[in-house]
Amino acid sequence: MQFSYHNPTAIEFGAGQIKKLSSLIDPKQKVLVVYGGGSIKKNGVYDQVIKALENHTIVEFSGVEVNPTVETMNKAVKIVREEKIDFVLAVGGGSVIDGCKYLVAAALYDGDGWDFLDGTAEVQKALPLGVVLTLAATGSESNNLTVVSKKEIDEKRMYFSNHSYPQFAIMDPSVMVTLTDRQLGNGLVDAFVHTSEQYLTYPNTALVNDGYAETLFRGLVTLADTWEDRRTKEWLENLMHIANQALNFQIGAGVPQDWSTHLIGHELTAYYELDHARSLAVVQPFLLEVMGEDKKEKIAQLGKNVFGIENDNAAVIKAITNVYNKVGVPTKLSAYETDDKVIENVTKALTKNGYTAMGENGNITLEKVKTILTMSMK
Repeated sequence: MQFSYHNPTAIEFGAGQIKKLSSLIDPKQKVLVVYGGGSIKKNGVYDQVIKALENHTIVEFSGVEVNPTVETMNKAVKIVREEKIDFVLAVGGGSVIDGCKYLVAAALYDGDGWDFLDGTAEVQKALPLGVVLTLAATGSESNNLTVVSKKEIDEKRMYFSNHSYPQFAIMDPSVMVTLTDRQLGNGLVDAFVHTSEQYLTYPNTALVNDGYAETLFRGLVTLADTWEDRRTKEWLENLMHIANQALNFQIGAGVPQDWSTHLIGHELTAYYELDHARSLAVVQPFLLEVMGEDKKEKIAQLGKNVFGIENDNAAVIKAITNVYNKVGVPTKLSAYETDDKVIENVTKALTKNGYTAMGENGNITLEKVKTILTMSMK
């Protein structure tokens, strides 16, 4: 093993933690509070945030989409500059947080912020960012990954930067009690696939990484099996905690990873606006089937240590599918409205973005992508 790991985000976890905003942000700093469609005004989060920041000067920006676009976030960039904002507070889930990660970097950049996404520029500086998490799924509240879309060209891209880490993340699971079943199911699936991308590759000697990943898997399986308890405090606490741990990149440190499910899923989201987690669920089971020989040892390990299945990798993939189905997330692309250009659109986009040899072995080719999508559409 050889790796470097750094995570500077402070976590404030538990009910009632939103009040700590008053001490986490300097009252001298002018704050831009960014949120999505306004649900925070219905579940009490908005009122808690405003109360906590009553001694601060604040400006608001709302309307961040489920899949944040640079077109929307560039409007916020203009506000940051005009209002001379010192601190950005993202109040929401992964979409709002990712949009704000782009915002804090683009606001201090002289060029087009999309340069960070297409690889022509790297982030050199950013405004400080804080998070009040309202939806557990992406782990974006304490990692350095940013994913945003450009609606004009139907592209969804990502970049990593140590300037993207939030200074803090307030994680109050009680605020999730008003989320829809769709949002809770998406969050569980997202966390499961995030864990998978850092685990389902080939055998390694990192006992901590594999053991911790399997603990996260078992927790998610338990939550799926107790779906009827999804409004309870304990259920919500565990989902928020697991989703955070699934993608702070600790379990991926020093081990092989495979993010091809995400790369394919991103294109489905860009073209057909599938929820992020649902784009993953329609790809992963079939990718595991197509790449079953390469991944057979880790699939078997997952089966034995998580599902109690031995010597039957097909049954393991079926068990994963059942986890997603239990929380109401389809695993077939045919469940959604697309068109007859799905394969063409996805493979063209992957080619354009340079993703023609994906996976831990670099052998998930465009032909295999076509097979995977064909299987998902049947």
